[in-house]
Amino acid sequence: MAPITVLEPEALYPDDSFEQPIFGGRVALHRGGGLGSYDTLPKALSDEAEGLFVFRNWLTAEDLARFPKLKVVVRLGVGYDRVDRAACAARGIKVCNVPDYGTSEIADHAIAMTLALRRGLLLHHDVQRSDPPAAWNYLDAPVIRRLNVQNFGIVGLGRIGTAVALRAKALGFKVFFYDPKLPNGVDRALGINRCRSLQELLPQSDVLSLHCLLTRETKGLIGAAELAQLPKDAVLINTARGPVLDLDAVEANLRSGHLAGAGLDVLPVEPVPLPEPPLLQAYRAREEWLRGRLIVTPHSAFHAPESLLDIRVKGAETMRDVLLDGLSTNVIPPESD
Repeated sequence: MAPITVLEPEALYPDDSFEQPIFGGRVALHRGGGLGSYDTLPKALSDEAEGLFVFRNWLTAEDLARFPKLKVVVRLGVGYDRVDRAACAARGIKVCNVPDYGTSEIADHAIAMTLALRRGLLLHHDVQRSDPPAAWNYLDAPVIRRLNVQNFGIVGLGRIGTAVALRAKALGFKVFFYDPKLPNGVDRALGINRCRSLQELLPQSDVLSLHCLLTRETKGLIGAAELAQLPKDAVLINTARGPVLDLDAVEANLRSGHLAGAGLDVLPVEPVPLPEPPLLQAYRAREEWLRGRLIVTPHSAFHAPESLLDIRVKGAETMRDVLLDGLSTNVIPPESD
């Protein structure tokens, strides 16, 4: 029997040394020429492809038309908003993600951002490298607070949110969460506190950390009205998806002093378009009002050599299970948002 054609257009890896032992020789894996490279794939490969890996590429209905035999799409990541799932469902194409990679890295990243802000690491680092450097002394600032007098609020208690909750709890925070899709009892199992609405969570969150998927329901979930409900001098962390959060509202709340600080690993549009949003412009200009109050990282919370290997192996295992063995591993139900 001829091997099944599977494509990885973004050419993330130099070879298939990890994938082929997983596929057992049943797949011919072809790599493309990099980001945005669907149109550079030979038509003969596109016509025969039954499996497709997606990392940073978007996959639209127009893109799908290139792959008449496609059966399975594996998004090499947790979020799947880059894939037109309605178009896939209309053709009976199964869409999968890799929900169990990068969990510890992203959780660590969210906590690291929190500590860098709440312990004044970023603030004192910034002033000590100023010209001339600040006096050899601590600074008082609203962003700095003892951890165990604060509540840590989490939106979305999936794998990553749970890992963050356990880390925050170990550091002495009192942990609260909001996730309407979780069954009763999760809070008791973890020894944390459940809120039945966002409006219940926000007023008691001295730190608010976002860990929800991007869906129709969560797009724009945290805007000006929601940020206004946070306690004064709260810290906001987003390692989930940029469009969940209104960036202009974050800027307004940082400028007014309502937010003491923010850590952003994701932005509403990536890569950041020009002209950049005002908050990013102020950040890059090192404007004084933002000193020690804003951390921006380039959607890198997931990154570590170990997590990159995880996503490669787990992505291949998912493709094998679904495309070759007919299982439902990590298949996202078509009705899921």
